[in-house]
Amino acid sequence: MTTEEILALINENLSDCTLTYNPIKPQDEIIVEGKDIATVCQFLKENKTTYFDTLSCLTGVDNGPAKKTMEVIYHLYSIPFGHKLTLKVMLDRESPSLPSVTSVWKAADWHEREAYDLVGMKFENHPDLRRILSPDDWVGHPLQKDYEPEERYHGIKIKYEKD
Repeated sequence: MTTEEILALINENLSDCTLTYNPIKPQDEIIVEGKDIATVCQFLKENKTTYFDTLSCLTGVDNGPAKKTMEVIYHLYSIPFGHKLTLKVMLDRESPSLPSVTSVWKAADWHEREAYDLVGMKFENHPDLRRILSPDDWVGHPLQKDYEPEERYHGIKIKYEKD
């Protein structure tokens, strides 16, 4: 099943959702509005012709202060059908928030926590949205383009200086 066929199936069944097809390479993607992501993902998992039973990866990307956007990219896979699909949500960098998909795939739990911790995205209704790689009292989000680390953390020098 192609990305365009999956897009048509979603549009046919979820007419309230706003979707855009982006034929980029190496893999086409469907751009989904943030408010619709959980609905689209639930449909793609439950539909008998797609059955995307696996969230392979969820990645948070900061496009930087100049672009003022962030992205969440979802890589889905259907084990029984061998279908692959990429979904993307574009977010405003000042308030990067969207619904969690942990109710669809349990694997989203740690993926969303990583995107929260490192990039600063908030996932509404996440069961335990807290840092996963950084200490709880860490300041900032290390993968944001304009991130500046503190000089010290609990008295330990952390800022790297070139010789």
